[in-house]
Amino acid sequence: MEYEAVIGLEVHVQLNTKTKIFCNCSTQFGAEPNSHVCPVCMGQPGVLPVLNEKVLEKGIRAALAIHCSISEFSKFDRKHYFYPDLPKNFQISQYDKPISYNGYIPIRINGSTKNIGVTRLHLEEDAGKLIHSEDASVKASFVDYNRTGTALAEIVSEPDMHTPQEAYEYLTMLKSVMQYINVSDCNMEEGSLRCDANISLRPVGQEALGTKTEVKNLNSFRNVEKALAYEIKRQTKVLNEGGRITQETRLWDVQKNVTKPMRSKEGAHDYLYFPEPDLVPIIVSREWIEKLKAELPELPYQKLERYISEYELSDYDAHFISNNHQFAAYFESALDAYHNPKGIANWIMGDISRIINEGSFSIEKFPVQPDMTARLVKLLDEKVITSKAAKIVFETMLTSSKMPEDIVAEKGLRQVSDIGALEKIIDTVILSETDTVHAYKNGKTKVIGALLGAVMKESKGTANPQRARELLEKKLTE
Repeated sequence: MEYEAVIGLEVHVQLNTKTKIFCNCSTQFGAEPNSHVCPVCMGQPGVLPVLNEKVLEKGIRAALAIHCSISEFSKFDRKHYFYPDLPKNFQISQYDKPISYNGYIPIRINGSTKNIGVTRLHLEEDAGKLIHSEDASVKASFVDYNRTGTALAEIVSEPDMHTPQEAYEYLTMLKSVMQYINVSDCNMEEGSLRCDANISLRPVGQEALGTKTEVKNLNSFRNVEKALAYEIKRQTKVLNEGGRITQETRLWDVQKNVTKPMRSKEGAHDYLYFPEPDLVPIIVSREWIEKLKAELPELPYQKLERYISEYELSDYDAHFISNNHQFAAYFESALDAYHNPKGIANWIMGDISRIINEGSFSIEKFPVQPDMTARLVKLLDEKVITSKAAKIVFETMLTSSKMPEDIVAEKGLRQVSDIGALEKIIDTVILSETDTVHAYKNGKTKVIGALLGAVMKESKGTANPQRARELLEKKLTE
């Protein structure tokens, strides 16, 4: 039987406030274990939590950026469960009256836009972190409560995704949106963004949902994609063999690329929700909501559509540039200096991103400023320099503050198109590359590429490639 996958994602985004959601403890990452705690976040008797207003503001901004409606009245609840990293034995979260609801995130799939529904974005506190001993002989785990009480926005999607690729694109766009509006750094290595995936299968054409499993321990978007692909294969096999899917929570094994059973899946009734008695309800004004909405910048899904329609970039190029708000800012600043969207995008996606990924520079401190890249593209477009010479100019700009035009003049990199000058270079190459010339004259015409490469090397990358090839072929047939 042919099955359709139904996928929903639960994403926890750590809001980048300086202090925790209900107390004044620092949220700084990497501090000495259990050094950023107090009686409030540790749940000591008699303490009273107080909502951090910045958490509320960032939560509403995040919700507005994914098209959610904002509740003018919401409240916090107690979600009860027992675990070593939860000192109170309950988590303060939102249940039936969340801060926002009914949103969507647009993604681009196969050249068209699809809206993935968002059921809700609600606020809650984080739990601590268990650290398991790396020494096999020591069967012990340690608890670091520094993360306890850190502010989270939990974003729950509708089950609108049907392929691992759609889930990947959804997560990529969600992360990009949160970074654009500066509510989170979304660093998965530091736990600032965490994802749980829910997946079920149903026969194609059936409306009723199948039994779902939840997959945890997903520490990268690619692992989300891999885990979902594995679950589709696993569940298909179970169903085709006449078995039943068990509603359970499973862990993704990164080493073996398989999911493993963890525990049976809890329902809302298992958590014994009830209103948090120590926190007053949240009431926000429509005026404040509209003010926060008006302050939102152009968001990545908006830039993506604009780059495709206005600048005629491909889906891939537009995705690459718009997904990173720093690359998008660099791109648009360069366009202000010289309008060649594709040419500038190519440098960002190529040498600039490569150097940044190598860790040599950050985009904020990148030595080649946007206007310098724009002027380099202009020199290429005007055929003042060749693409090989452009590489030399770019590498020089990385270690100096000189403009590309000055580097071209100093290094003598202006493109050589003069026939006389090119003939002298070609003659030198023909005399030095006798074996290759002999091979060409004996019918191995593909070696023309090697000879042209030698011409470019001899000219230090300044020879006009097209004209050089024409002259080279002419001389080789004389």
